[in-house]
Amino acid sequence: MDTQRLEDLARLRRVRDRIDRDYTEPLDVEALARGVHWSAGHLSREFRRAYGESPYSYLMTRRIERAMALLRRGDMSVTEVCFAVGSSSLGTFTTRFTELVGMSPGAYRKQAPGPGAGMPPCVAKQVTRPVRNREVRAAGPPLA
Repeated sequence: MDTQRLEDLARLRRVRDRIDRDYTEPLDVEALARGVHWSAGHLSREFRRAYGESPYSYLMTRRIERAMALLRRGDMSVTEVCFAVGSSSLGTFTTRFTELVGMSPGAYRKQAPGPGAGMPPCVAKQVTRPVRNREVRAAGPPLA
């Protein structure tokens, strides 16, 4: 790989790390781009090319993953979870949660122990990671 591509990948990792660390903060693509001295459009294109989704989608996925964990604990209301993960609107949070998880936050909270029950947290995180319906690949022919 050439030096410029390696520098770009390092910048993208810094952006992704910032999203992972500061997901509860009000982040937008423009602020993330300023942090690595890129334009918002360039950051979005390069982030999608490297990680397969936009910075905003990545941020929302992180917030929803954390919300799922908080809802499974059961000691917070949906509204409290919404604001704890950095969302500023309960309606938007509920819509995005439902889009990613396939059920409302309230329904998710009421369900029986999730698929991660009894698993180590590192495995449960992978198993319960929300996936958008359009991202689910069609099942191929069964392996023999």
